[in-house]
Amino acid sequence: MDALLVVNAGSSSLKFQVFGIAGMDLTRQIRGKIDGIGTRPRLQATAADNSQLIDQTYDAKAVHDLPAAITEARRWLLTLEGFELRAVGHRVVHGGPDYARPVLIDAAVLDRLASYQDLAPLHQPNNLAPIRLAMEINPDVPQVACFDTAFHRGHAKHTDCYALPQSFYDEGVRRYGFHGLSYEYIAERLREVTPQKARGRVIVAHLGSGASMCALRDGRSIESTMGFTALDGLPMGTRPGQLDPGVVLYLMTHKGMSAEKVSDLLYHDAGLKGLSGLSSDMRELLASGDPNAALAVAHFVYRCVLNTGMLAAALGGVDAFVFTAGVGENSAPIRARIVEGLGWLGAELDPAANEAGAALISTAKSRIALHVIPTDEELMIARHTLELINAHAA
Repeated sequence: MDALLVVNAGSSSLKFQVFGIAGMDLTRQIRGKIDGIGTRPRLQATAADNSQLIDQTYDAKAVHDLPAAITEARRWLLTLEGFELRAVGHRVVHGGPDYARPVLIDAAVLDRLASYQDLAPLHQPNNLAPIRLAMEINPDVPQVACFDTAFHRGHAKHTDCYALPQSFYDEGVRRYGFHGLSYEYIAERLREVTPQKARGRVIVAHLGSGASMCALRDGRSIESTMGFTALDGLPMGTRPGQLDPGVVLYLMTHKGMSAEKVSDLLYHDAGLKGLSGLSSDMRELLASGDPNAALAVAHFVYRCVLNTGMLAAALGGVDAFVFTAGVGENSAPIRARIVEGLGWLGAELDPAANEAGAALISTAKSRIALHVIPTDEELMIARHTLELINAHAA
């Protein structure tokens, strides 16, 4: 069977999926991951029928970093029979000003993508590591980069520029937006779930460890809460979200913090983790009786509601609101609290549907439809990869 491998690499985990190819049709064959890299490494994979293919733990020293995890995942994948690998699709967080669509990777493209590492230090180096290794091991297998920023390209310039001299915009200092692969999937899925709403004004809340929101009009990105980097917008697991740049100046001039220390704070020790002093995990915060945990949750909900107002203004109204990603798909309490703050938009929650995790959680009287739609970034990567390699083969 011809197959595509999709790789989504993070700082402490490596996710991968194998899709079978039949013409232009894709069938998910394997879903796997290695998480706990460097602490409690564990390789898990399931088949299309959800049967377990492997569940193996490792000594922390054996899988101590991402390259080691990639090597271990590759070793296991090579034991599989019946798959002929045609291409590898990779999630790459930042495409910078140069890449507005998926691209075949060569050495020049890889070097260009590496130049954006300072714009996404938590993600970009990890995204590029498996690409480098794959190009060394299988130089004849096409590698395709799919960008989280690409879906947001095409915004009007006045929405994406900062109030800085034009020269900064020209060199790429502008608002990009992220989680684009997730939003692209939701936009396509909405056309199947509710075609009429999909053509209208929709706000999508991608709420997970990384969190952002996006305004869609007729399935196209109009505005996003994230900007130049993935630090902006909503508070996240370990990132602060919107922050007065004067705070950074204060940390450097009055607290004596270096740029490296400020970066470490903003990427690793802020957000829900920093505010609560306990955890970056929303589940742990909701279960805790600590007042600082309650503060972090309240801040997260408030900023989600506040940013909904901004996106509603950009759209000129709202027809539907979609929850997606880990928190959005699985946390009924967070959904309920956010919807409570959207009463001014006419949002009305069906509590029973919300608790059950139904696809539609609004009442019949609600002026805006409230949906819960699981995202599928890996499927979007597979689709883009197949389309691109077929185009180049034609």
